[in-house]
Amino acid sequence: MKRGPRAILAFFRVVYRICLRWSVDGRENVPATGPLIVVANHVNLTDPVLLMLALPRWVTYMAKKELFNVPIVGHVLRWAEMFPVARSGSFEDKREVMRQAEDLLGRGHILALFPEGSRDKTGVLTEGKPGAAFLALHSGAPVVPVAMIGTERVTGPLALLRRPRVHVRIGKPFYLEHTSRRLSRSDATRLTNQIMHEIAALMPPGQRGPYAD
Repeated sequence: MKRGPRAILAFFRVVYRICLRWSVDGRENVPATGPLIVVANHVNLTDPVLLMLALPRWVTYMAKKELFNVPIVGHVLRWAEMFPVARSGSFEDKREVMRQAEDLLGRGHILALFPEGSRDKTGVLTEGKPGAAFLALHSGAPVVPVAMIGTERVTGPLALLRRPRVHVRIGKPFYLEHTSRRLSRSDATRLTNQIMHEIAALMPPGQRGPYAD
């Protein structure tokens, strides 16, 4: 790991230890080398950094393209090896995102995704989007599910004074299996549900949402 990312993690590790009582289990489920897609539920703005601290390897995220134009923030994102995603959602934009993601995985990195697509502040899992399934199928990379538990308690500065207890649970890697790289809508739904059920299985029963079965 480069000195820059190492310094970022060291800084946030201190901050998070001061503000949160956090714990991790399942680190042994993360392969020591090779490409990996990490999929997790998303509850709070603290989740991405907490996930980076929980995993034993450096993690890369996609970030909104506009953030790369913000002074200091953009520099930090590039320093941390994140890559931009346009919000327009055009076919060309999606193809470029997929190309960058597959290139990253092809170089043996970890890419973390939040399949829900947005945060749900209640901590209850919501329906997943198919992007993670498409990427896992096209890249052939293993998928590791992760549950972020308790970050819904981080509701603001006053909550941090109480040092809320949060937990990161890392599941075992799995592969998506399909006979073709082309997906019908029903195939995409089935594979997305497989991913979401793996995440749900790591969460408390009352927070599994539509994947409670």
